[in-house]
Amino acid sequence: MKSDYELLAPVGDFKNLYSAVEAGADAVYFGIKGFNMRASAKNFNVRDLGKVRRICDCSPRKPKMYLTLNTVVYDGELDKLEKVVKAVKGKVDAIICWDMSVIELCRRYGISFHVSTQASVSNISSAKFYKNLGAKKIVLARELNLKQIEKISRIIGIECFCHGAMCVAVSGRCFMSQYIHGLSANRGECAQLCRRAWEIKDDSGNKLRLENNRVMSAKDLCTLPFIEDMKKAGIKSFKIEGRNRSPEYVYTVVSEYRKALDKKLSRVEIIEGIARLKKVYNRGFSSGFYLKMPTADDFSFSENGEQEEKKEFVGNVGRYWPKAGAASVKMNAGKLKVGDSVYLISKDAPIQRVVVKSIEFKGEDVKVAKKGQEVGVNFGVVVRRGYEVYVIKQNS
Repeated sequence: MKSDYELLAPVGDFKNLYSAVEAGADAVYFGIKGFNMRASAKNFNVRDLGKVRRICDCSPRKPKMYLTLNTVVYDGELDKLEKVVKAVKGKVDAIICWDMSVIELCRRYGISFHVSTQASVSNISSAKFYKNLGAKKIVLARELNLKQIEKISRIIGIECFCHGAMCVAVSGRCFMSQYIHGLSANRGECAQLCRRAWEIKDDSGNKLRLENNRVMSAKDLCTLPFIEDMKKAGIKSFKIEGRNRSPEYVYTVVSEYRKALDKKLSRVEIIEGIARLKKVYNRGFSSGFYLKMPTADDFSFSENGEQEEKKEFVGNVGRYWPKAGAASVKMNAGKLKVGDSVYLISKDAPIQRVVVKSIEFKGEDVKVAKKGQEVGVNFGVVVRRGYEVYVIKQNS
């Protein structure tokens, strides 16, 4: 059943696409190689769009497809850009962009466009300008609070981030990666140097003691506790960040926000939802700029994330025997035990979280499968050849 709000999910590859669709996304956004702010994501090719559409149309929600063309564009790329825009006409529902060269091409070829957060729209005058150009939605600047958003939402459809990574430069307007490594954040190549630990010292070698030496590593945005306030502010499209994150991240986050958009959650349901969000990758949670100006408490202390669970690859599924309800698994690493919680991940199906019910090796029931063995495993669900098996463990 459709709600009054759109839940927009990130998909960097087919694994994430299946997970987003299964979890209840109303729309997905993705890049095509080149011209998007996640150059390190796997991304899609124009020839993949037909398959993406078929996957979306097979879902009851029939998610819309939004293509991101939101990087800096140089003169030498204009011909290539036009070829891309022409090629995707009729294959996507809208293009997310901000450079006027892309907007002009969308207008020329009759393609709907949404204005990216890279345009940093933060006032009514700018919103009216883009609306007059033909924009259907605006992804507002991340610096705005809910009161400011509410005023702009009276002008045009508003899309705002509700969960995921935040940049210390707010929306990628950072030259640190370019200066040190020649990798431009504004071209989707950010090396994320801000996530490192840093120390401050003067020319005499005196060092400044810092309570948190990750002074530039912002916590992740999490709006689940105040999502009802976001609805009241007039936000209609809720966007999840994470085209570079894992299928379990996409599935979990989309699932939790799907619940929150479909009904008003109780305090207990919000607490339970946040507990589930903490299991997948995160750097701690912050309310961003929505409720107040960020403080020192909104920066992460974590080097590798604060997620409570991690996954470890152990093997691949070969054959599956429907009558026995068992699959052959080639153990390529680690161990697999009866009772283990595992992720089953495929490029052609949604992620599944299941519990190992039984293991058989050379015709005998065993409790543990080890590296190098080929075993029969009952996962309690139907699987296919090619599934990757990951054991879920608690992060220490």
